[in-house]
Amino acid sequence: MFKRILIANRGEIALRIIRACRELGVETVAIFSEADRGARYLELADQAICVGPAKAADSYLKINRVISAAEIGDVQAIHPGYGFLSENAHFAEICQSCNITFIGPSHEAMNKLGDKNEARRLARSSEVPVVPGSDGLLTNEHEAVEVAHRIGFPVLIKATAGGGGRGMRVASNDLALKSALQQAQTEAEAAFGNAGVYLEKYVEHPRHVEVQVLADHHGNAVHLWERDCTTQRRHQKLIEESPAPFLPQETRRAMCEAAVRLVRAANYTNAGTVEFIADRQGNFYFIEANARIQVEHPVTEMVTGIDLVKMQLKVAAGEALPFRQEDIVHRGVAIECRINAEDPTRNFQPAPGRIEQIIAPGGVDVRFDSHVYAGYKVSPYYDSMIGKVIVHRPTRAEAITAMRRCLRELKVVGIPTTSELLDKILNHAAFADGRVDTTWVERVLLKS
Repeated sequence: MFKRILIANRGEIALRIIRACRELGVETVAIFSEADRGARYLELADQAICVGPAKAADSYLKINRVISAAEIGDVQAIHPGYGFLSENAHFAEICQSCNITFIGPSHEAMNKLGDKNEARRLARSSEVPVVPGSDGLLTNEHEAVEVAHRIGFPVLIKATAGGGGRGMRVASNDLALKSALQQAQTEAEAAFGNAGVYLEKYVEHPRHVEVQVLADHHGNAVHLWERDCTTQRRHQKLIEESPAPFLPQETRRAMCEAAVRLVRAANYTNAGTVEFIADRQGNFYFIEANARIQVEHPVTEMVTGIDLVKMQLKVAAGEALPFRQEDIVHRGVAIECRINAEDPTRNFQPAPGRIEQIIAPGGVDVRFDSHVYAGYKVSPYYDSMIGKVIVHRPTRAEAITAMRRCLRELKVVGIPTTSELLDKILNHAAFADGRVDTTWVERVLLKS
C-alpha cells in the first residue's frame, strides 16, 4: 500500500478520499485553490498545498502545478477524484512519466474508452449492443443526412469528446439536422477543443442505467451491479438508485456481463462505469464509459458493502481484488439525491453564498456526504453540488419514504437548494411507478 498520496480534487470527493486513506493508514496531501483556502476538510489532510487562483483552469486543471505539488509533498500516487483531471489521459501519462501512480486506469485504456466514437467501435467488437448510428465521425452534412435516412429520424448528434450534454443536439428532419450539426461541432470545439461528432438513433424516452465495474492488474474484472440514473435535468443527474427499478432480471444480468466484457477488451483497471440506455421494449445500448469514480458511487457501496475508494487505492497499489463475481451480493435498495446550491424557481440559477446554518439528516443506514458547514461560502467557480443524501432500505418503497424524511430533515439556511424539488420528484406517482425517463423532469414535472 502507498505511504502517501496527493488528492487532485476538492470538496466532497476530496474529503471522501481523505477518510478512506485515514482508515488504510495512508497519508494525504490535499491541493486547494485560493477560493478553497481555509476549507475545514483541508485540516484533515496531512499536508495542504495551494495550486493557484480560484478559476479551475488556473489551479485544479493546471497539470504542471498539480505535479509540482505532488513532488513537494513527496507522494507515491495521485487520486484524481471525479471531474477536473480525472479522465485526462495526458495527465495519467504524465503521472506515469514522473513515476507517480495514477489511481485510475492507464492512459491507454482511458484513450480507448474516453473517445466516445472509439468506445463504440470497441463495444461492437466485444458484442456489446450499441445504438444504431454512423460508423465513425461525420465529415460533412451530406454524410450526416445519409446516415439519418438509413437509421431513421429522430437522430442524436454527439461530440466524441463530450460530456454533460455539451455538443449534443437532437434533429427530426434534414433541415434541423444540418443546423444542429454545425451547432454541435461549434459547441464541442469550444468546450473540448475537439469538433468531432458522430450520429446515432435518438432513443425516445429511455432509461439511463450504468454498471459499476472494478478490475485489477491480475486479470480479474467484476461488476458491482447497476445504478439507475434516469432522473435528470438537461443531462445532469438528480437522483440515482440501485437496483434499477422495473428492469427485467434477464436484461440486468446481460447488461452487467456486457460491461465486464467491454472493460476486459479495453485492458481497463481500477474503478469505472459502463453506461447504457434502455428502451421500453427491454433493449439496452452502450452509450459511453466513465474512467473514474462516480459522484453516485455511495449507492453501490450501500447495496454491496464494498468501499469503492479503498478498492481503488488497493488496486492501484497492485493488490488483487479480494472477491470474485459470485461473492458480490446485492442487498436491498439504495437511493441518492444530489443537493445543489441552485434556485429551481429561477431556472436553476447557481446560488453561491454563505451557509448560515446546516442540519444534516441522520438515522439508520443514512449517509450525508458533504464538505460544507455553517459559515462555509459556496464558491461561484465550481460545481454547485454541496452534498449527497444516501439511504439504504430493504425495499424501494421504504427507501423512498426514508429519503423523503431525510430531505425534509435537511436544513440549509442562507442559500437556496434543490431539496424541495427532489422531494417533489420522489412524491410523484410516475417516479414511484418507474415511468420516468431522462427528459421527464423538464418535459413533465417542471411544466406541471
